[in-house]
Amino acid sequence: MVEAHPTSTASGAEQDVSRQYEAVRDRLVELREDYERACEEFRWPRMERFNFALDWFDHVAADPRRGARDALWIVDQDGTETRRTFRELSAASDRTASWLRGLGVGRGDRILLMLGNRLELWETQLAGMKLGAPVIPTAVMMPPADLEDRVRRGRVSWVVTDAANAGKFASVPGDYGLVVVGDEAELAAVPGGLGRPVHAYAEAAQAPGEFVPDGPTSAHDPLLLYFTSGTTSQAKLVEHTHYSYSYGHLSTVYWMGLRPGDVHLNIASPGWGKHSWSNFFAPWIAEATVFVHNQERFDAAGLMAQMDRAGVTSFCAPPTVWRMLIQADLGQVRRPPSSAVSAGEPLNPEVIRRVQEAWGVTIRDGYGQTETTLQIANTPGQPVVPGAMGRPLPGFVVELFDPQTGRRADEGEICLRVDDDPPGIMAGYIDEPERTAEVVKDGWYHTRDIARRDEQGVYTYVGRTDDVFKASDYRISPFELESVLIEHPAVAEAAVVPAPDPVRHAVPKAYLVLAGGAEPTRELAGEILRFAREHLAPYKRVRRVEFTDLPKTISGKIRRVVLREREEAAGRDAPAPGRPDAGLGVEWTEADFPGLRG
Repeated sequence: MVEAHPTSTASGAEQDVSRQYEAVRDRLVELREDYERACEEFRWPRMERFNFALDWFDHVAADPRRGARDALWIVDQDGTETRRTFRELSAASDRTASWLRGLGVGRGDRILLMLGNRLELWETQLAGMKLGAPVIPTAVMMPPADLEDRVRRGRVSWVVTDAANAGKFASVPGDYGLVVVGDEAELAAVPGGLGRPVHAYAEAAQAPGEFVPDGPTSAHDPLLLYFTSGTTSQAKLVEHTHYSYSYGHLSTVYWMGLRPGDVHLNIASPGWGKHSWSNFFAPWIAEATVFVHNQERFDAAGLMAQMDRAGVTSFCAPPTVWRMLIQADLGQVRRPPSSAVSAGEPLNPEVIRRVQEAWGVTIRDGYGQTETTLQIANTPGQPVVPGAMGRPLPGFVVELFDPQTGRRADEGEICLRVDDDPPGIMAGYIDEPERTAEVVKDGWYHTRDIARRDEQGVYTYVGRTDDVFKASDYRISPFELESVLIEHPAVAEAAVVPAPDPVRHAVPKAYLVLAGGAEPTRELAGEILRFAREHLAPYKRVRRVEFTDLPKTISGKIRRVVLREREEAAGRDAPAPGRPDAGLGVEWTEADFPGLRG
């Protein structure tokens, strides 16, 4: 059995901490296809002091053989490549940390990091860890109004961004320093009137090469602060620590099945938790290479060509990207990755089947949240139930509770036991103890997500507690209906919400985004309604459709709450029939097609 114990701060303690962490990692890698034994043996690390950058990344970098491996490999759209070994990134982050300290960045200062997939992103995140300065990852498309909210609520001391986005901060008040990434020409184009000096990141290259931390890092010190995607309410600010994330992402390594020397490609934008999961922690815990292909617009063929050229062995993408890939020629990848995973939203069985046929690889779904690391997943070597998210990962105790009665059930809210203080779960919502208390109570963390569990202990996602609804007194899972709808070749995306109905109280209505080449006609509406009728039980039947664009968060998640509110505002009267010449924004119902009534 592998179990780590608290370590002292005496001489040699850093190496002791690193070895304990490595022992836990090694055992998980060894048991990557033995789920039962991994669950039985695994124990979370419990070192009281730990710093991911200093105690793990630099530990790997210091080894002559391991440190010479590529840690990061970036390929831009024009073919430009950037490659850095663990040793090179360790040294560069030392210089960056020393330079930032010279500017005045100290332990506890919060750094808003708003960069795309470029080298400086990884250097700065490692440097922030070494300084003890929590980083707030932020998407580059964030508008000034949202930045003002993040700077204020995040109590930001420093901003690191690129020259193209520096101008956004001209209207963002606050007492913060500004570091800008770019060459001389890009910096010269940064507009004036920013209200503060601009520090050129390029100067960090001249900083002293050896960084000495100002003291030990508690494993419970803040590490990363993430704003949630805000699908149902104002975005919350989540605090993760070295304990919750550095230890917690051992579960993510186990799900992915990553091993030293793997080349891992993850499709995720910087600024969101999934980017840190799969483009930072999991691959580097496993000593794998983070591979990135930057594209101005997503191009499935171009991505697959780079995957093949780079010899990508592990691939992670959200369902939207998987759906775009199966519309292309998957046969372009002559050497498919041996591991394929998906997270962010549930993946429908049709996509899994198509990829299995083309690549001989089964996509393994996984479930987690901004507030957690990965909790439930289909792990390597285990049978996959298409459409299911798998079983609890080693180290997590998962239970389902009926939201109405609070009792244990085979369908209910996913909850994680926290009375033994496991890693992998946030420290809390910053400055919002009431909201924290709403989700962490009675020894459980409440995810607000509903799932069902079968006799083999396999969990299937049903939906957010706010999204699941009743129609004719039956509980309806939007995801289940959406999974059926997107199997129709004309449907690219779907969002199902309850629409008021004078007889059934509510009926399922689908907002649909059409695939390329499909036209929003009466004929297509009838065809899709018939398709739903043939593939769904009568009580689950989609009875209304509307072709439209879908409201989404800046991270790309569908905001069903907006669609629900739209339906509630429309009232409970039966909608007017669609017009034969109607297109986007017009609702079609079963009443428009006599053969579908009943």
